[in-house]
Amino acid sequence: MEVVHTITELRTRIREYRRINDQSVGFVPTMGYLHEGHASLLRKAREQSGLVVLSIFVNPLQFGPGEDFERYPRNTERDLELAEASGVDLVFMPDVKEMYPSANRTIVSVEGVTARLCGASRPGHFDGVATVVSKLFHIVQPDQAFFGLKDAQQIAVIEQMVFDLNLDVEIVPCPILREADGLAMSSRNVYLSKEEREQALVLSQSLMQAKAFVESNRLFTSEQLISKVSRHIETAPLAVIDYVEVLSYPSLEPLEAVSSSDDDTIIIALAVKFGKTRLIDNLILQVRK
Repeated sequence: MEVVHTITELRTRIREYRRINDQSVGFVPTMGYLHEGHASLLRKAREQSGLVVLSIFVNPLQFGPGEDFERYPRNTERDLELAEASGVDLVFMPDVKEMYPSANRTIVSVEGVTARLCGASRPGHFDGVATVVSKLFHIVQPDQAFFGLKDAQQIAVIEQMVFDLNLDVEIVPCPILREADGLAMSSRNVYLSKEEREQALVLSQSLMQAKAFVESNRLFTSEQLISKVSRHIETAPLAVIDYVEVLSYPSLEPLEAVSSSDDDTIIIALAVKFGKTRLIDNLILQVRK
């Protein structure tokens, strides 16, 4: 495994690889503080790609005022150990000046799919995500890019950007990885106190209850699902709900009545704060005939 810190170095290594190999390049962009969820993406890339490229970059553009950019967890040594154990060939670790050498005058903004969920709660967040991912795609020029479905809205945004801009990369969504007790794996879980960590289990529990409700009811409304999920989350005294929504996926358009005969894909998405830590989770369901 090789670690590079500049765009020129990265492009040189990938160009050298492509000159002598006809296998694909797989790419996993991250903000570091890697966990088993990231490792699952890297292993998937290893299975499907000849060259596996990992980026570790905490992108300031996607953090709003008062958010946790400065205190976002970082552990380079552990990240590199996990990357090597997961079969990564090339790690790109630029600093902010390398990615944004001057004031950024070009922003990639994706409309529609950013109007709700985290796009509404964190204005400008997805402009930062789309901009940095676009930059990374142009730098790496991967054949495939692997993203976790824990941030399903992010995948919808990136897929829309790739479609609209005719980018030559396949987006590969990968399942959410959870701890043994159901909590979705996240770099931000490290912020949780013991009590917050215990109460955060209401997130996955509420989604599982919603899944059982969908499977046992032929006709239901978004409001019924939202109410069911919200009521369970509110049983945790420390939980402060940012949003609970039920939308079509990946268009992220509102739904009214949902029938088990509609043959639609829906997402139940939520964001909840425990203390200063904001967690997201979701469940994507195929509602079939």
